[in-house]
Amino acid sequence: MRVAVVVYDGVFDSGLSVVLDVLSNANALGGQIHESAPTWDVTLVGPAPQVRTRAGLVVAPEPLDAAETADLLVVPALGESDASALLDHVGGDVSRPVRDLITRTRLRGTPIASACAGTFLLAEAGVLDGVRATTTWWLSPVFRNRYPKVVVDHSQMVISCDGITTAGAAFGHVDLALSIVRTGSPALADLVARYLVVDERPSQAAYTIPSALAQSDPTVAAFEVWTREHLAEPITIPEAAKAIGVSERTLQRSVQRTVGTSPIRFVQDLRIERASHLLRTTGLSLEIIARKVGYEHPNTLRVLLRERTGKTTSALRGSR
Repeated sequence: MRVAVVVYDGVFDSGLSVVLDVLSNANALGGQIHESAPTWDVTLVGPAPQVRTRAGLVVAPEPLDAAETADLLVVPALGESDASALLDHVGGDVSRPVRDLITRTRLRGTPIASACAGTFLLAEAGVLDGVRATTTWWLSPVFRNRYPKVVVDHSQMVISCDGITTAGAAFGHVDLALSIVRTGSPALADLVARYLVVDERPSQAAYTIPSALAQSDPTVAAFEVWTREHLAEPITIPEAAKAIGVSERTLQRSVQRTVGTSPIRFVQDLRIERASHLLRTTGLSLEIIARKVGYEHPNTLRVLLRERTGKTTSALRGSR
């Protein structure tokens, strides 16, 4: 498979190197599996003869036109943690050549893959409209606000939909690269993961910090504070809305727009976050922890912890 990897000024060094390293190791390890192993012919393409990564490393890519014959276009993230600066970049003239390449690639029907803030470039180019995709969890409120036509989903670390593959935050580039290998050979992807000692994370949910998302909207922030104060009690949405001085409809809309979920689901997220913390940092029984976060039956909490974190209560205790 011919893979074109886009490099541009400010590209996230780890994101770029991870993609290159995983595909290089897949090529090197292919001979160890019994099946006919696929290979990946990788070309770096960029908008200038020389580009500088976020850490200041100089890369000399091929012209962007070299990607026209690729079987896959990979767009690593911009190494930028400030949301305003990120939006200025993806919407500005500096990124137009890359956005135009993404648009042309989509029109040809060539698959595209990206992770973390790189998904903003795809969305800005319009190729994610109507597509189920994921992005870095802590920028998702900004992403949803700017690109309302994209179906944002954090239930999986890597999502493939309609020829476009997206992955979650920063080191989601590892999962993205392994998913590329897995498409060609699941056995080879497993082998690469074992040699590099990396695990594919099924979801970003275990890493999401609800309070960080809530701060993007005053109504959601107030709802989060009130909910944390009442975690051990039965919580109803009408009661919560009244307590923070908004209508139930306003609360529903604000939480959905900012966090991408319902108020009830957000309450569950806060309860799971608190329960996970107590399991890791205290010796309290699951029964006591369940009552502290508003669940009468510990098994309800046990099931939710497994669903949301992918870990058993014993595993969470063992992570102390």
